[in-house]
Amino acid sequence: MTEPRTAIVTGGGAGIGRACVARFAALGYRVLVADRDGAAAEAAAALVPDAAALACDVADPAACDALAAHGLERWGRIDVLVANAGVQIGGRLIDTSPADWERLIAVNLKGVADCCRAVLPAMIARRSGSIVLVSSSNATRAPRGMAVYDITKAGVLGLMRNLAVDHGGDGIRVNAVCPGATLTDHHLRAAAARGVSEADLRAQTAGYGLLGRVGEPSEIAAAIAFLAGDDASFVTGATLAVDGGFAIQG
Repeated sequence: MTEPRTAIVTGGGAGIGRACVARFAALGYRVLVADRDGAAAEAAAALVPDAAALACDVADPAACDALAAHGLERWGRIDVLVANAGVQIGGRLIDTSPADWERLIAVNLKGVADCCRAVLPAMIARRSGSIVLVSSSNATRAPRGMAVYDITKAGVLGLMRNLAVDHGGDGIRVNAVCPGATLTDHHLRAAAARGVSEADLRAQTAGYGLLGRVGEPSEIAAAIAFLAGDDASFVTGATLAVDGGFAIQG
């Protein structure tokens, strides 16, 4: 019998990450759920037949190393990394503090790179692996007041291309998704705190992109699972926009 594949999902406790956990579980993967919120990671892992959870702040390189080590210790292999953990801090460049710069780069860029660095040796040894980096539609467009966030998400695409070039010969595929606006539980909670219902929030976001609506976490997760799996076995170095056509509106 073929041994189940193992996927690590960072930021797996909520939103797109949690949807990825559910998607991979449905596909028969064993899943290591990593999240800065350990309780959220545990809750997401509880929904999966064969899963583990680990509190992990990807801004800490040692935590990234521990994450890879945990996956290897439990299952002996790492087939997929979904580097999804990220933070969003708005503001124009002139309004952004040094602390904002440090946090955004530490999580959104260096944290992604450190997670990749941590899993690569095991993938290289097996000459097999798939890495999917979660960037943003902001990486290719410039909405107002998101300067440093956009810079980090554009950097993720540069990292993806570099890793794809350096490790294609090792049998490792590296791709990225650029989600557009996605209605996650975070947005629903924030709206509720303002007294805005889910129905009202959906009405407010109607007309987004070419399909006239924002995305669902499960739709982003489906694209990530595609890139991670065998159906994309000849795809590497690619950026997939999952944004309802938002990026091509001009």
